[in-house]
Amino acid sequence: MTATRGKLDEPDLLISKALVGGKWIGGAGKPVEVDDPYTLEEITEVPGLGTEATGKAIDAASDAFPKWAAMPAKDRGAILRKWFELIATHGEDLARIMVRENGKTLADARGEVAYANGFMQFFSEEATRARGEIIPPHEAGRAIYATREPVGVCGLITPWNFPLAMLTRKVGPALAAGCTVVAKPASATPLTALAFAKLGEEAGLPAGVLNVVTGSARLIGEALTSSSVVRKLSFTGSTEVGVELYRACAATMKRISMELGGNAPMIIFDDADLDIAVEAARVAKFRNSGQTCIAANRFYVQAGIRDAFLEAFGKVVANTKPGDGFDEGSAIGPMIDDAGKDKVLEHREQALKAGARLVAGGGDLDGRMVAPTLLADVPQGALLTTEETFGPLAGVVTFDTIEDAIRMANDTPFGLAAYFCSQDPKTIARMGRAIESGMVGINTGLISTPYAPFGGVKMSGLGREGSHLGIEEYLNVKYLSEANL
Repeated sequence: MTATRGKLDEPDLLISKALVGGKWIGGAGKPVEVDDPYTLEEITEVPGLGTEATGKAIDAASDAFPKWAAMPAKDRGAILRKWFELIATHGEDLARIMVRENGKTLADARGEVAYANGFMQFFSEEATRARGEIIPPHEAGRAIYATREPVGVCGLITPWNFPLAMLTRKVGPALAAGCTVVAKPASATPLTALAFAKLGEEAGLPAGVLNVVTGSARLIGEALTSSSVVRKLSFTGSTEVGVELYRACAATMKRISMELGGNAPMIIFDDADLDIAVEAARVAKFRNSGQTCIAANRFYVQAGIRDAFLEAFGKVVANTKPGDGFDEGSAIGPMIDDAGKDKVLEHREQALKAGARLVAGGGDLDGRMVAPTLLADVPQGALLTTEETFGPLAGVVTFDTIEDAIRMANDTPFGLAAYFCSQDPKTIARMGRAIESGMVGINTGLISTPYAPFGGVKMSGLGREGSHLGIEEYLNVKYLSEANL
């Protein structure tokens, strides 16, 4: 870190090495540059590891597994609890690292640290709750038990948009269950993950229980998916990559968790509370600069409230200031890379050419910044209704009936999150049943919490993270039948 941007209270948390078998290592391959999306300056380089180093990390996790799995659950939970406390202590430094490598605002980064650490706290307690059961036998003289055992070595692949939260909600349940881990953070944002791993060491995590490898996504991914030692793969990222990983895991029949792309609708009904709807739209669209898998991507607004919503939400959009994440006046930061910016601009221009009307925002900004923008009269079928925009662009499509809203909301191969605003109990009940989505926010744009199951349906993935269901993804059920009692 430079002296003027994001200076750390604990400089040793800025780490430029990978963690394998309890040792911090460099790499023989081409290093990976980590840059600041706002200044476009290089922050540091991390090792460009590949197949060989990933194999060593898998071996280290395999060697550590028997002892870690056999450790009493309360002792594993105690280490996770200590880790949680260290994250809380160093939360400001973690947030500063995140702003530098990700670009999000400091307020968003602080919020992510708190959210991420909620998983560490929750699963430190959940470690002792992975209970089995005694089943009534079908005949005399027999006992039937169902126990839960850790899956084994797990490969965890995380994205750049939430570099701490996406890691803790995988690492927390995996380690609580007794599994060991090889984690691959996104190449754009590895520094947060490495700082997190260092705090794990300080918490007393044994060598090899958590390994963090940086470098080639292709080579590391191939090593994880092809290894018969790796018994579980959890991935958060694009649907295209998820499909390839799913296919690659088939040969070794791994357990799979996939949290993939989304195309979340937000539906505003005529009877919605306007203030609630505008705030829900703001949070669901602009949190993390719109770069979230559960961001509201399509706005369907009923005809009777459309003009009032556009006027009120337009004022919010116009006052949403883009800028440096370290500037307290900034509401959103830059796109993670040039491709991300180009996609948002492409969706904006394509909608305008197709007949959409500019309500607020627009214009071109330097670097990777994108001006928050609101469009009206967007035709259904425009790119921003069919593809995940992943940026601060909101487009409104008008609808007339609840049947129209249901049809358009479900007209997508994705089903991660959805939102709607209404004060009518009948509408709420019907929409809750009708929307094809793993998660639904009702009169809110903020649905993420460690205590609820996070995940999607259709092409948005399978499995759940968070809640008591999250640890089940890392446990196998073993049936024991004892006779001649």
